[in-house]
Amino acid sequence: MLRSLAGGSLFGEVWGTVPSQVVALHGWARTHADFAPALGPTAAGGPLPVIAPDLPGFGVTPEPPEAWGTDRYADAVGALFDAGDVDTPAVVVGHSFGGRVAVALAARRPDVVRALVLTGVPLLPSRLRQRRPPRAFRAAKTLHRWGIVSDDRMERVRRRHGSPDYRSASGVMRGVLVKVVSESYEHELAALRCPVELIWGDDDSEASLAVAEAVAAIVPDASLTVSVGAGHLLPLTAPDALRLGVERALTRAAQTPRPLPERS
Repeated sequence: MLRSLAGGSLFGEVWGTVPSQVVALHGWARTHADFAPALGPTAAGGPLPVIAPDLPGFGVTPEPPEAWGTDRYADAVGALFDAGDVDTPAVVVGHSFGGRVAVALAARRPDVVRALVLTGVPLLPSRLRQRRPPRAFRAAKTLHRWGIVSDDRMERVRRRHGSPDYRSASGVMRGVLVKVVSESYEHELAALRCPVELIWGDDDSEASLAVAEAVAAIVPDASLTVSVGAGHLLPLTAPDALRLGVERALTRAAQTPRPLPERS
């Protein structure tokens, strides 16, 4: 059942026992429902103690007031902890865009994140994913900047050459996408001190296995599990693999001392 979360700033579902011990963050243009087969009421092993919000601009949660970067999304998720919706610290699960948010949250607020479970997250776009835009697109951008190409024509060019996510987004959410895809997270990854479970499809076309391997080399306490043939939507195509990763993270979290509260 959908409910108001984080004092009304987010909406989503709560599964299993409360207080929740796991926060599940979905991918771009997806919703919290992606996690139901692995962690929710339709999971083979029954629900884990999970809170699964729709991130701002997706599902039933309204768009942000302006084009946010990942840091602002991390602040929005942090409100779940501030409102007492989640047992602190918690295991945070992130798929794709939600994984970007999870990493930003863990780096910004290590006191609320006890472990991370990441799948299909494009965390290192500058090295492993970035492709040079087509020449026609680059030329149109230059002419648009000079006032030769109109806004309407530039929009047609963007739609012709942009990614499917870009073409389907508009307004504030297109601004969010443009901002987020240019981000890279080497600094945040190096700052992580919590256990990290990487659950990856060997054939992920959005965030290749090479990304996961590079992340595992950067993060001090990371382990990588490869799921054959799972693709990018691993929460739906290999829910059992994701659930096992979350269960391992919960076990590791239980064995890790809780961080001391910060002194004021």
